Amino acid sequence: MNGETRFPEISREALLQRLVEAGAAGPTVVTPNARLAAALKRDHDLRQSGRGLASWETADILPLPALIERLYEDLLYSDRAAALPVLLSGPQEQLVWETVIGDTAAGRSLLAAAPAAALAREAWELAHAWRLSHRLREFPGNDDARAFAEWAWRYEGLTARDRLVDRARLPDLVASNLDRQRDVVAYGFDILTPQARDVLAALAAAGARVEISAADARPGTSGRLAFESATDEIAAAARWARQRLESAVRAGAAHVRIGVVVPDLARAREAVRRIFSETLAPGGTIASSDEAPAPPFNISLGEPLSAYPLVAAAMIAFDLARGVATGERVELERASRLVRSPFIAGAEAELDARARLDAELRRRLRRTVGVDALRKAIERATATDNRWRVAECPVLTRRLSGLADVARAELTGTKRPGEWARALLRVLEALGFPGERPLSSAEHQALDKLHQAITELASLDRVAGRTRFGEALARFQTMIAGVLFQPQTPDVPVQILGVLESAGLEFDHLWVAGLTDEAWPLRSSPNPLLPIALQRAAGIAQASPAAALELDVRLTRGWLTAAPEVIVSHAQREEDRDLLPSPLIRDVPAIAPEALQLPPSATATQAIRAARRMERTEDARAPALVGAAVVAGGTGVFRDQAACPFRAFAAHRLRADALEPLCSGPDASDRGRVVHAMLEKLMGEIDSKAKLDAASGRDLDERLAAAADYAINKQRYAGEASIDGRTARVERARLVRLGREWLEKEKQREPFDVVAREQKRAVTFGGVTVNVKLDRMDRLQGAPGGRAILDYKTGPVNVSGWLGPRPDEPQLPLYALGGDEPITAVAFACVKAGAMRFAGISSAGEPIPGVCEVTRQRVKAAEDYRSWDELLRRWRAELDALGREFAAGEARVAPKHGDDTCDQCGRRSLCRINEREPS
Repeated sequence: MNGETRFPEISREALLQRLVEAGAAGPTVVTPNARLAAALKRDHDLRQSGRGLASWETADILPLPALIERLYEDLLYSDRAAALPVLLSGPQEQLVWETVIGDTAAGRSLLAAAPAAALAREAWELAHAWRLSHRLREFPGNDDARAFAEWAWRYEGLTARDRLVDRARLPDLVASNLDRQRDVVAYGFDILTPQARDVLAALAAAGARVEISAADARPGTSGRLAFESATDEIAAAARWARQRLESAVRAGAAHVRIGVVVPDLARAREAVRRIFSETLAPGGTIASSDEAPAPPFNISLGEPLSAYPLVAAAMIAFDLARGVATGERVELERASRLVRSPFIAGAEAELDARARLDAELRRRLRRTVGVDALRKAIERATATDNRWRVAECPVLTRRLSGLADVARAELTGTKRPGEWARALLRVLEALGFPGERPLSSAEHQALDKLHQAITELASLDRVAGRTRFGEALARFQTMIAGVLFQPQTPDVPVQILGVLESAGLEFDHLWVAGLTDEAWPLRSSPNPLLPIALQRAAGIAQASPAAALELDVRLTRGWLTAAPEVIVSHAQREEDRDLLPSPLIRDVPAIAPEALQLPPSATATQAIRAARRMERTEDARAPALVGAAVVAGGTGVFRDQAACPFRAFAAHRLRADALEPLCSGPDASDRGRVVHAMLEKLMGEIDSKAKLDAASGRDLDERLAAAADYAINKQRYAGEASIDGRTARVERARLVRLGREWLEKEKQREPFDVVAREQKRAVTFGGVTVNVKLDRMDRLQGAPGGRAILDYKTGPVNVSGWLGPRPDEPQLPLYALGGDEPITAVAFACVKAGAMRFAGISSAGEPIPGVCEVTRQRVKAAEDYRSWDELLRRWRAELDALGREFAAGEARVAPKHGDDTCDQCGRRSLCRINEREPS
């Protein structure tokens, strides 16, 4: 460590012994971070319990910043309190920096002041920690450095005028006002900044004995492993951790400390969490209550507070409330989460009804929604004339009305942050937040953190003026997103750490992963607002490759002596790139993965199967339908029975529908519906080849425009909000172009008359009656005469889906056999820009371009049919068989096309096909 002041050193063992013997009179131990303080405190407590004590004085061990704040609070209760400046909170400091930056020419040229203010705060802390602040205005630098020098000068003047101080300058304030202090030991500091050294020197001058301590080197073995990929590497580390933990349990060890260090933990966090959950806590990856056992591992890196479900629900509520006052809308996906949220009053009592309501809202709404639109949609969904009617949700409806009332009454005009903070609490109160069910420990902690954030918003009264609610909420959202939060959990044996959190810790077993030459040593990253030459001259590790390398060498050396067993590893490939081990671990002896004798990788399902004998029960038949069965679902009943009997049973007997996917605009089904509606309208007016040939010019343009408007309005009146505003204008133009192109294709046909559009009828096959609706029926004036049934399609078409056993597309066969008309042709009408065509089968000839006899079809499945009559006979036999199957309750899990069928189903969790043992 650099600097003129030298402090005596004490070993870790001697430090712990002193703490045990001295009790409350022992020294204060300061560490660079909270994790190291907690680890040292835990080791002290283990020693005390090992002496047979039932209680003892808590050791005074805390991070250095916490000690400085404690000393400042002590000064606030002294006779010097009146002369002390007020300490700014983080959000207050951020706002002051934004104000200062916004008042300068350089700041006004920025796209956003908030990111610049955050970077300026970091530069300000570095400048004071490394004693650079007095040289900023004189030292030559680039434009960014000169801009920061001006911001810092203004910031310092403003805070001095208002008698404010920040955490960057708090150590200097405390050091200049110290009274008599107890002894202090600085433990685990790889870097001791000049400011921190000055604080320790001030403590020594105030009568404290100041010493330095660090982890003792622990002799042991180390090895280097290479893996094909980073995923294989983390999976091996997880199996290794489980093996070491199980060995310790078998040996009767009371405590074991297993560490896994991942340098790029922020990026890899989710993958690491998933792999360790599957390996160390199979089947218990989600602990939803305090009674559920916690997994035996902990990840040191927290997540943004806004990512926690309880806080996310509150933020959605705030956005909905803002929309009442401003007319803004929230994405339906977010509103859907609030409807299903357990943190809204009545969630437990209305659990099933709200789930069904959410499914219905997904059918009716698209894109964005406001509170009023959401309430109206709920009214429609629970109306008695709605065929999909769901049970009413009176508590939810009442709470949404209450939210709207609060928003209209309290979220208008300009107010101070404290008033807006109280308004946020009233919004949550209107919704009955956080619900009635007992919160888990993690949820309680998240709720406390949310209330702390609202309190911090109120504290901005000291540095902010009046604003509108939208501005206040935007600042609050930024505050929430910037808070990294990790609930406190019981002490667990496996710790997954980042680089800085691992420094100074001791373990029984340690694995350091991800040590490729690209990841380690870390690259230098100087602060862009401070002159780089100034940073390097001060010895800031992030500013100089040489200084960064020196620090990383020390950290690597510390890892290799932190446990009796140390494993370092790296991946050999990333996608198509070869990777090399870090030069800092090349001297570590290489070992083969087989040398660790790790257990084979296994998923939770595989582990359960391996642990016990499974009893297999086949349950492939549901109760049969009684009497004449009229089944809702139309042609989908037969299509689903052909695809997979269980799908038909789940969809049309259990009514287990998959949730509608949400998208930001009209999806394929939306566009398909408006095309159908447009053609229904258009071909109702131009209902013959003669009228089509006569239509032209302005008259045709008007008909096309009217048909497009009809289709869009029909969609809108049906409750679909996906096509409105600018989207509707774009869709209208698309429909007109599509309709004109389709009519050109119709003109190529022989004479015809449209005799039916959107005609509904009941058809019965195999004892099952369904209601069907055909898109269109034409009377053919040329050979072979009769009727042609047309089905509009806006996506891919395949005639072979009608042919063979269990036809994939039974819709047109159902139409063809379900009436008394002489059907002589069935065809898909493919209405797709640039690919307009007909595709189908006729009894004779080619009455429509692309529609020909079954014997002339160029698909392999057509080889089994010799005539139109045979085709109709086979269709009837297949449809009757499918109907009898469905009526008899045939519900086996048998997807016709394997995964291709399952991918279109959305009911895998119900049939559990993925859990089948390999045959």
